[in-house]
Amino acid sequence: MFTLKGIESHAQEIKKSRFQAVAGPVSDEAAAKAFIAAHSDPAANHNCWAWRIGQHYRFQDDGEPSGTAGKPILQAIDGQQLDGVAVVVTRWFGGILLGSGGLVRAYGGTAAACLRAAEALPLIATEEATITVPFGDLALVQARLATLPSTQILAQRYGETGSDIVVAIHRTEVDAVEALVADLTSGRAVMARPKTA
Repeated sequence: MFTLKGIESHAQEIKKSRFQAVAGPVSDEAAAKAFIAAHSDPAANHNCWAWRIGQHYRFQDDGEPSGTAGKPILQAIDGQQLDGVAVVVTRWFGGILLGSGGLVRAYGGTAAACLRAAEALPLIATEEATITVPFGDLALVQARLATLPSTQILAQRYGETGSDIVVAIHRTEVDAVEALVADLTSGRAVMARPKTA
């Protein structure tokens, strides 16, 4: 699976109607709604959209015949194996009716062309863990974690004897990071992984 590196747009004219797609990465439903609001043109005839975040998705035809706009946009997202992505396709009507098949091709095609032009990044599955580190080992552990491309520090909480460091680790590297932390601190630092069902 992939996501988008940044925002991309693509415009084309089909039988005098102007279509403009804007696509971008979104992290959650609130971000998707904000993206759609930011890239919709209230002066246009239709602002049709779709987004997918993991198993969650939504799409909207915005006044076009049911199934002719939002769903083809979602299919363009899925067809390019994208996740964490929202796409808005805006239409300024040019006076010529396209028919249902023409609308499906216009919305889906404009979205797909936009997504093909965008720079995609591979999505890497991560696992969250908490590393409990005594103060004596904290600077060393923080410095080593900062050098690991597979590990991102999300949060840090301090207690009386040390710190809890919350990290996101590429799933394939979790065991290696756990072993590294244990080796660095001679077992004084402990990594707790969430229990999976």
